[in-house]
Formats: sequence, structure tokens, C-alpha cells
Amino acid sequence: MHAASRTAAPPPGQARYGLPRPSSALVRAVLALTAGAALAAAFAPLNLWPLAVLCPAVLMWLWQDAAPREAARLGFCFNAATFAAGTYWLYISIHGFGEAPIWLAFVLMLGLVAIMGLYHAALGYAAARWLPRTGLARWLVALPASWLLIEWWRGWFLSGFSWLSLGYSQTDTWLAGFAPLVGVYGLSAILLVSAGALATFALGTRRARLIAAFVLVVPWLAGAGLRHVSWTHVSGAPVSVAVIQGAIPQDQKWLDTNKDTTLKLYQALTEKALGVGLIVWPESATAEVANDIVPYLNHLNTEARTHHSALVMGVLRAESVPAGKGGEGSEDKTRYFNSVLAFDDTLNWYDKHHLVPFAEFFPVPHWVRSWLRLMSLPYSDFTPGAAEQPPLPAAHLQLGATICYEDAYGSSMLAVLRHADALVNVTNDAWFGHSTARHQHFQIARMRALEAGRYLVRAANDGISAVVGPHGEVIARAREFEPVVLISQIVPLMGLTPYAVVGNWLIVSLAAMALAYGLWLRNDRDRHGVEPSP
Repeated sequence: MHAASRTAAPPPGQARYGLPRPSSALVRAVLALTAGAALAAAFAPLNLWPLAVLCPAVLMWLWQDAAPREAARLGFCFNAATFAAGTYWLYISIHGFGEAPIWLAFVLMLGLVAIMGLYHAALGYAAARWLPRTGLARWLVALPASWLLIEWWRGWFLSGFSWLSLGYSQTDTWLAGFAPLVGVYGLSAILLVSAGALATFALGTRRARLIAAFVLVVPWLAGAGLRHVSWTHVSGAPVSVAVIQGAIPQDQKWLDTNKDTTLKLYQALTEKALGVGLIVWPESATAEVANDIVPYLNHLNTEARTHHSALVMGVLRAESVPAGKGGEGSEDKTRYFNSVLAFDDTLNWYDKHHLVPFAEFFPVPHWVRSWLRLMSLPYSDFTPGAAEQPPLPAAHLQLGATICYEDAYGSSMLAVLRHADALVNVTNDAWFGHSTARHQHFQIARMRALEAGRYLVRAANDGISAVVGPHGEVIARAREFEPVVLISQIVPLMGLTPYAVVGNWLIVSLAAMALAYGLWLRNDRDRHGVEPSP
């Protein structure tokens, strides 16, 4: 009698709609690879943003009833495919412009892909081993929470790699209205819960599907209402800005024979912009150390001040360290910084803090550095700047500065927002040629403007130079791959968005509590031998 009751048909409203997984393990693996690769298309430049919901939902469906080892394999296939399709341009950077051997470029690129795959392999194993087996607690709570925590973890662990975080795909959708409230990881959370709702449609009961429909629709309607809410206020008069884009190909930028040509190019472009309030150069624009071109810089500053312009430029700088301070041995040493120089009433510097592994610093033993030196590969480090630095004063603005890849670390920019009334990012995406990297990086930069509720001036040597508004809108954008002076206007804004006050801790804490609930629920049901509710 008891056995019969366990197998009886569910009552009305509890009928299951289970969409069966393919019976072939190979087909399941191919589906995971396909969905993972397709997810890369959710981001710029294709911007097929619905895939940011659909593709994770496919993996959640494939994980349903999978054994822990198979769930790990499926998770690895999915995320490895995402990063293989989404960061293939690393090969262009490492081999094409970095001139590393082909084998080394492939090893480094595939190494990153494998590491990213391992994150989701661990997630898949944990989902099969410890999370609720089915029901809303799995699809709408525990799985989205654990996925989000993995995404947040990889964004900072061992210097972090937050590229292709799901939330970045939503810069042009209604969900972007949530960015000033909960940041990019909050957007990821909404997408993951939406993916869980799709999984519920495929696997849940009629009642569960009604709840899933509500969960799927409400955030988009709320986001539409939030899209144009202003969380900051005007704090000064508009300022005209000019972005100087040199568009010097990366394979020519650092040649000694081109250095004088580069200096003349930037001087000529800057002279066209004189009279504009703020003139911004890209990262390491001149390919010269600032210490070696002091007369050149002083001349430009004099010309700019004569025309009531302020110069902000990306430059390299050197700093001598006396023997016994900052290094071993009896000889003086020189430290190099990737910096932004702001000419105003006083001279001010911002030094890049988040350096790029294996490009700006090399976390390897001494014998590896010796081998890199013998192979004529880069082996020396830049020195990181302080974790917190004040804004740069220029053109009656207080500029929160970032250099290149630093803008992928949104939470590290929050401290400066208490005093900064605009953002500036200098970068050089010429390392990635005509690949999708420049579009993905620009999308990240737009998310930072959304989170901060401030205008962003972005100067790229090549890539995408633009002016972005406080709602992430593109106000002006330069033509790519040609020298150009982009002129626009920004407005200083002050005040803190809710995200700027709280940072990532609110959404991460909620995810941790949701995951803890899922773990407790699975453990409690296993302990009491209770069948999970549908």
C-alpha cells in the first residue's frame, strides 16, 4: 500500500513536465560544448543577449539527474567552450604581437580555457553531489547561487579574471537598470535565476511553472522602470572633452624607429584639440618613458594651458629606488609604472594597480625569468600603484582613473567615487587586432559607467575610444583603426549609487545564504529519507 502511494499519479497542479535528457553521453557532451560556445555570442559585438539566459538553462537541464562525475564533465565542456570562443584573441596577443612561439601561445591560451573549465567542473560536481536534486529549491535558489559565487570567485582569486561575467551581456537591455543597484554580479544573479526559471519550465510541475513565469517576467519589467532613474546629481558646469586616438599598430608602436613619428603624431592631434577643456591620451601613448621626454611634455602643457585646456595622458614613468630600499644589493634600482599623468595647476599621477599577469608582471620563479630572457621574451615587472588613490584633478573635474584591464575590477573603483565626479579610462586594445576583444572590453567599461552613475571618457590607442553617459549610453564614439580627435562633452556628477555604497557584498552574501539553504535542504531530506518535492 505504501509502495503504491509512492508511485501514484500526482494530483492536479502537480503533474510533471520533465523534458528527458538525451540518452547518449556523447550527445549530452556535444550539447554542453555547443551551449557553452554559443554563450560567447551573448556579449559584444554580437550582443545576442537572450543566450545569457538560454545557454545556462541548457546546462542546468543537462545537469538534471546526472551523476557527479558526468556533471563535472558537462560543466567543464560548457565553460571551456565559452572561453575558447570568447577569448580566442589571447592567441593574437601572445603570438601575433607578443611574438611568443606558437606552441607557447597555444599552451597559455588553452591553459586559461582549462582553468575556466575547471571552475564549472567543480560547480557541476557539487550540484550533483550536494544540492537539492529537483524542485524550485534547486533551479531558482541553489544552482543560481552556487553559479554566481563561482563567477564572483574567479573575478578576484589569484588576481582574478572576470571577463565574460554574465551580467556584462546586459548593457543594452532593460536589466541594465539594475546595474546601479546591484552591479554586474547582481545582473548575473538575475540572469541565472531566469535560466533556472527556464529549467523549471522544462522539468518542473504545473505549479512550479507558474512561479517560474512570475520570476522570469518581473525583473525585466522592473528593470524597464529603473532604466532611466538617475542616482547621481549634477555638480558643476559641462566640460568639453577631446579624446586623442593615435591608432598606431601594435607591431609598430614600440619600434625605436617610430618613436619620433609617434611623438609628432600626438602633438599634431593635440594641437587640433587645443581649446577643448579636457584632452585625454590613451595608455602609454608615446611608447617613451615620461622621464625621457620632459621637455616635450612641458611644451605640450604650456600650449594647452595657453588655450585653457588640461592634459591627461597615459604614459610610462620610472622611479629610482636607492640601494637598500625596495630591492637587494648595493646598486640603485629603477621601478617602472604604467601611469596616467594629469597636468593641471599641479602635476598629478595615477599608477596602475591591477597589473596583467604575464604581460605587466610575471609570477614565475627566477629560473623561468632567466629562460624568458634567453628566449627574448618579456620577463620584467611593472610596479603596482597603491590600491586606493585619489582622483586626478583636471579641467575643474575630479577624475576616477583606470588603466586598460583595470576597469574589469568594478569593486576596486568604488572608494574613489566618494570624491570623483567623472571617470577616465586609458587603454590600448591594439594587442588584440580586429578581434572581438575590443568590443568586450568596451562593454565592460560601459558597465562601470552604469554602476557609478557617471560619465566615462575612454581613450584607446586603438580599440574603441568613446564617451559614455551615466546610463551606459554611448554619447560619442571614434572611428576605429585611424588617427582621430573625438570631441564631445561631459557633465560632472556626484552622489553614490546604491551599488557604490554596498559594493558586491550584498549580492554575494545573499547568494551565500541561498546556497546554505540549498545545502541544508538536501542534507535534511537525505537524513529523513524524504523524497524531494517536485
